[in-house]
Amino acid sequence: MCGAAGSRGERLALSSAERADLTALPRPDCTSVAVGVMTGAETEDDIPLGERKTVTDFCYLLDKSKQLFNGLRDLPQYGHKQWQSYFGRTFDVYTKLWKFQQQHRQVLDSRYGLKRWQIGEVASKIGQLYYHYYLRTSETSYLNEAFSFYSAIRQRSYYFQVNKEDRPELVVKKLRYYARYIVVCLLLNKMDLVKVLVKELSEEIEDYTQRFNTEDQLEWNLVLQEVAAFVEADPVVVLNDNNSVVVTSNRLQEGGVPPLEQGMVVGQLVLADALIIGNCNNQVKFSELTIDMFRMLQALEREPVNLATQTSKQGTLEPNEKPAKRENPHKYLLYKPTFSQLFTFLSASFKELPANSVLLVYLSATGVFPTGHTDYEGPYDFGGVLTNTNRDVVNGETVQKRNQAQKEMHCLHPGDLFPFTRKPLFVIVDSSNSSAYKNFTNLFGQPLVCLLSPTVYPKSVQDQSQRGSLFTLFLYSPLLAFSSVCGLSSLRRGMWERAQEFLRKVYRDIGQMITRSRTIDQAFLQFFGDEFLRLLLIRFVFCSAALRLHKLFRECRSFPESYPELPKQDTVESSVLQKHVLELAAMLDVQSLFWDDSLEAY
Repeated sequence: MCGAAGSRGERLALSSAERADLTALPRPDCTSVAVGVMTGAETEDDIPLGERKTVTDFCYLLDKSKQLFNGLRDLPQYGHKQWQSYFGRTFDVYTKLWKFQQQHRQVLDSRYGLKRWQIGEVASKIGQLYYHYYLRTSETSYLNEAFSFYSAIRQRSYYFQVNKEDRPELVVKKLRYYARYIVVCLLLNKMDLVKVLVKELSEEIEDYTQRFNTEDQLEWNLVLQEVAAFVEADPVVVLNDNNSVVVTSNRLQEGGVPPLEQGMVVGQLVLADALIIGNCNNQVKFSELTIDMFRMLQALEREPVNLATQTSKQGTLEPNEKPAKRENPHKYLLYKPTFSQLFTFLSASFKELPANSVLLVYLSATGVFPTGHTDYEGPYDFGGVLTNTNRDVVNGETVQKRNQAQKEMHCLHPGDLFPFTRKPLFVIVDSSNSSAYKNFTNLFGQPLVCLLSPTVYPKSVQDQSQRGSLFTLFLYSPLLAFSSVCGLSSLRRGMWERAQEFLRKVYRDIGQMITRSRTIDQAFLQFFGDEFLRLLLIRFVFCSAALRLHKLFRECRSFPESYPELPKQDTVESSVLQKHVLELAAMLDVQSLFWDDSLEAY
């Protein structure tokens, strides 16, 4: 956890007693009289001094909290240290404000005229604080804290009275609360609740647009469409015996990574930072998070732990009470960044990367292809992946069409990453021009690996690309991807669990193939000590083997590649691994889709 801000964030965690208070608050008397709106029978002098001070102190804390919260948007989005002290102060003020309104509710009801939606606003802001703290630190446990506050708002109907007031801006607060709550539920895989919230949000939007005839109706309807598509993006569902959907998690779980063999010497590098970049045209998205970004985000996180279950009676979590080995790599989520933004975040991550650490760059983006050929083919002659053009201008004007000798400016070329290979770099490219990144040169001798997606897919797979890339799906959930490429739309829970158990054995075997190979590039082994990178490498090998045996995948361009190249006979074309792929296919009753004799495939 990051310094002072972490401890303050922990103090804001709710104890069990505070949670009970949050969900069982007395309803304020709506006929109460605020200090500033006196009736003829009562003047300010009639109010006891102590109660006046209570209202004054509350107003001060409320104003201070708003001021600090609004200042969050001015903090730098990159860098690990610049924001910590400011976040700490904001947590402190909201802690005081929350406890103050709990302790003085009766006075605030009668003398300030505290409305339920105002309590809801404070709770919503605290939920947002926890969510943004999660984004800054990648500590998934804080998602649960955000969920606690958002959930309490709905359970206690804090925003219920908003619909009775003739103030559209208050209704918009309620709609935005719903959108934020849905994002947190998506990240926590609470899909059943997401569907309920989407239905409620739809009804709220319909009521809002009918009452106020606003111009933002199309925008809110687009929000509904986006989240509905996001929820339905998984191509395969797991079903119970009663046909209800089982929600599965694909974050890293205890025992989910094959252990290293005893005595096996691998690198001690640790994945510290990850840039997750999404710039695919027409891919399902919600709240500046494409489905590919969403999946890779979870592939780089451990399963969340609820902080509340570990809090003491005072609602504090002492550092030594933290669960062991909870570190997640720090992540930047960049949706359709310009080249300037992407390079800035890359530079910030590179600058602050600790010793013996790895920077991961994940690129899910539309391919940019070269327009001409030159005698010398360098790192800027193969194209790359698209960066956004909306905000990149030169001399105040958008760039005119270049001649063929010039390179595409709104593109991340392989050569653009060369400066960052001075430190250990792990690159994943999911793009129609991923092969451009085969042309890397390891100039500085540091560990460097690039995992590259297929550039061509069979039509049946390509038709599903709006719901996310098959390659990223394999890195996120190999069984989900394997089932999808076999045309399955659902699996029974028992079969899913048996197949997952079988895959754990397959992963152990792949791990041994990698570490025992005598011809594998040492870069793979240097990254193999980190659990996240180990699992990504193992899933990559499984994906490559499965697609090579699938009858629909006939072109070399339909297979994943890597830099440096893996020794095929030891890994992706290993007879042991091919046998495992066919066994899994038989288990799912789809063996007819695969070559039984691996020699037929070549």
